[in-house]
Formats: sequence, structure tokens, C-alpha cells
Amino acid sequence: METVAEQITATEKAQLKARELMQQAGIDDTYFLRVSVVGGGCSGLSYKLDFDNELKPADQVFELEHLKLVTDIKSLLYLLNTELDYSDGLNGKGFVFKNPNASRTCGCGESFAV
Repeated sequence: METVAEQITATEKAQLKARELMQQAGIDDTYFLRVSVVGGGCSGLSYKLDFDNELKPADQVFELEHLKLVTDIKSLLYLLNTELDYSDGLNGKGFVFKNPNASRTCGCGESFAV
């Protein structure tokens, strides 16, 4: 059984912003937010967000109140207990990852190391 400590979450603000972006792009409810980790960035690993509607066999699905998050099993190892948030403050707008597994992050917050 999956426990709360073994998942990816998103704040309500991030969920609603993702839904808003989906609506603006004309994407229907069959799509979800795919969160993944790819090599690159100044710290070694980067976060990637995409809208997708095709589940792969090893995908992990997280049903949230306003949004479905999906990640592949490899990315999940880097993203366990991560919270996705959305910031619209003075320091810039965008999605922010609060990842307790990251030992180092870059100044822009888009890449990290473990």
C-alpha cells in the first residue's frame, strides 16, 4: 500500500495553475501533468513538465484534488516526497519544486543534484 511519504504532491495553487494552462491550450480532461527528471542543467539534473495523455506501463499515477500527476519509475526515485508549487511573487513566476532529495540546487531552481 502506498503511503503519504511515497508520493509527489502539488499545492492547490500549482494544481489550479496547471489546469488553467491546460484550458488555455485547449487540452481536455484526458490529459495529465507529466513530471520527469532529465540529465542536464548546471547542477546535473533538471525537472521537466509536460502535458500528456498516454500512460506508459511503468508510470506512477498520483490523483490529486484538481489534477492528475504522472511520472516514470526512474524519475520517481528522484522525486519522492517532492511538492510542486507555483510562485507568482517578485522573484519571478513559475512552477517551483520543493524536493527534499536535492542536495544542491541551482540559482534558477530548474536543476538539482542528489
